[in-house]
Amino acid sequence: MIAPLKLNDMHPGITPSWWPPAPGWWLLAAIILIGVAVLVGWLLRKRRRQAALLRLFDEAVDRAETPSQQVAAMSELLRRAARRRDPAADRLEGEEWLCFLDDGLPGQPFSSGAGALLRDGGFRADVAEGDVAALRILARRRYLLWMQRR
Repeated sequence: MIAPLKLNDMHPGITPSWWPPAPGWWLLAAIILIGVAVLVGWLLRKRRRQAALLRLFDEAVDRAETPSQQVAAMSELLRRAARRRDPAADRLEGEEWLCFLDDGLPGQPFSSGAGALLRDGGFRADVAEGDVAALRILARRRYLLWMQRR
């Protein structure tokens, strides 16, 4: 007869330490860090570009001395920005131009709102400062939207 085997108690192995991590974890961490750095860089670039565009708009309008010249400056800036969307947009006049500016905006802020001042405000001598301020807010927003598109 065969003698039974004598079994000893099992000893638990050494628990692996959590540091240093395996190479795959280092690679994953590097990929995540690179992704975050690219995203932050892209957001900073976008913010700097937006600030530069707004500064350009504000400086051009502020250089104008009279309210009617400010309206004319805003119209010129909007026409430049409109060419990014449609190369023939700078040739539009009157209601067609205002409808083009309204495209994609809720309501009709250019055709029937504060933006209607663009129709003839650059040629009038009696343009109110409050009307120009309301137009500036609207035109600035439209300008920034069109200039940010690629």
